[in-house]
Amino acid sequence: MRLFVYTFREFDEKACFDELSEKYGFEYEYSSEYPCVENAHYARGCDAVSFTPCECGADLVEAFHKEGVRYICARSIGFEHIDLDKARELGMRVSCVKYGPETVADYAVMLMLMGCRKISHIIERSKLQDYTLRGKLGRNLSSCTVGILGTGQIGGTVVRHLQSFGCRILANSLYEDESLKGICEYVSLEKLLSESDVISLHMPASKENFHILNKETFAMMKDGVILINTARGSLIDTDALIDSIESGKIGFAGLDVLEVEDGLYYADRIGDCIANRNMAVLRSFPNVLLTPHTAFYTDEAVYSMAENTVVPVLDMEAGRDNPLIIV
Repeated sequence: MRLFVYTFREFDEKACFDELSEKYGFEYEYSSEYPCVENAHYARGCDAVSFTPCECGADLVEAFHKEGVRYICARSIGFEHIDLDKARELGMRVSCVKYGPETVADYAVMLMLMGCRKISHIIERSKLQDYTLRGKLGRNLSSCTVGILGTGQIGGTVVRHLQSFGCRILANSLYEDESLKGICEYVSLEKLLSESDVISLHMPASKENFHILNKETFAMMKDGVILINTARGSLIDTDALIDSIESGKIGFAGLDVLEVEDGLYYADRIGDCIANRNMAVLRSFPNVLLTPHTAFYTDEAVYSMAENTVVPVLDMEAGRDNPLIIV
């Protein structure tokens, strides 16, 4: 089996793929470039391609198919960026990866604590040698009501992490987890939004929850609410978010994802004029912390993502089932 890996990082992924190629007996080539129609020919002669979350529409799927590619492996848990209908039409198979939910769950709780304690503001003022207390007054996470939107593997792990803090936990999810019902209370979306001091998003991107946080749902929230998003940027209407920050409805936003990330996150853009005005506005707020989609980024997760890129392809080649095979 031959694999071509786009958006490849030599500084961390290469050691993983080198080890795995020996372990499983496959060959691979790579490029740091994002995949596009113009560079689809890089994968000529390869059975499979892999890339981190970036747009893979019908035209790119077809371009890969013309080069002889049979498998598309999303190097991410989500796969909404791939045109699955076109893949089915062309008889191509698609898979995604998995990694331990603790990595993102830990990060989400860290952002909650940073918001509660105004740590970004404290750090910035300390850099200027301002060690006064004015404007740095925080709050205890344990005294907050925390709302969790989505209680899948990651959201459920966040709920379990928060149990030790002693906070009241509300949850809203398409599927309710019976094992969490002694820890959190499943409620309507309206109740969660109106009663939570902290709201954390852990939902996949879909047509149904596109902009689930918008002008109307922001209006339901408490003034000064802390908002955490380590899931997908499309869950939030960014224009409405900016309005809500300016009005004081949002007291702190910890955002590891944005609506528009292609060609931005994971790239070195030092010195560039970045054409993303919403990002520029968000970065201007002292109560907003943007991190570049790094909640997943631990050594354990990187190795798991590499291995779970390879194994489903080998399983598809051998006709074996694998829960990571989407199409």
